[in-house]
Amino acid sequence: MRAGGRRADQLRPVSIEPDFVRTALGSALIAIGGTRVICTASVEDRVPAWLEGSGEGWLTAEYGMLPASTGERKQRDGARGRPDGRTVEIQRLIGRALRAVVDRKRLGARTVWIDCDVLEADGGTRCAAITGAYVALALAVRRLRERGAIEEDPLRASVAAVSCGVVDGWALLDLDYAEDSRAEVDMNVVLADARDIVEVQATAEEAPFARARLDELLALASAGCESLRQAQCAALAAANDR
Repeated sequence: MRAGGRRADQLRPVSIEPDFVRTALGSALIAIGGTRVICTASVEDRVPAWLEGSGEGWLTAEYGMLPASTGERKQRDGARGRPDGRTVEIQRLIGRALRAVVDRKRLGARTVWIDCDVLEADGGTRCAAITGAYVALALAVRRLRERGAIEEDPLRASVAAVSCGVVDGWALLDLDYAEDSRAEVDMNVVLADARDIVEVQATAEEAPFARARLDELLALASAGCESLRQAQCAALAAANDR
């Protein structure tokens, strides 16, 4: 039996609170079990130098964990002078995941900054960040359209992410930290509209695993992302117009 009596194919409790940060153009606080992440979307009317004159926009992401997010204090990246390798990997993943569903021509010559800050970490922080960041991005896009800054919706699909893996021989959806730390297979799956693959990160921690096991995990991830997509839709419907 999993913690909380969860089934193998069951997500932890999910909540997404839109407009959590009032000063951001789009924001959301996402909680998945004991993991909580604040996601914000900010817009600048300029693009990197290598995109100037192209008529295309850009989207990039930054990710960080608050010092107390893991219990034992984690040193801030600023105190070290640079982000660690894990942080760089995750923020690149968030940026790739969101750019996969954005038509950058429709976005126009502007940059969207996605910031994801982990308040509490209990496994699956990168997946929660991607899922919450989509809500923040969608709200920012909605407000740009309401203001007439862009004419056509640049979002071609939704995007969500979930972890899954094999623990004690069982294929499980949405691993918490205790499960992830002893998983035989660890996998993160990013899907557009809960069906099309954006990215799959899969690692055998102890021994190679069969293709059939991969298919089993992908099926779990697809069902999990569909539940997350529904939570995203509910959050966007509940957001206040401003």
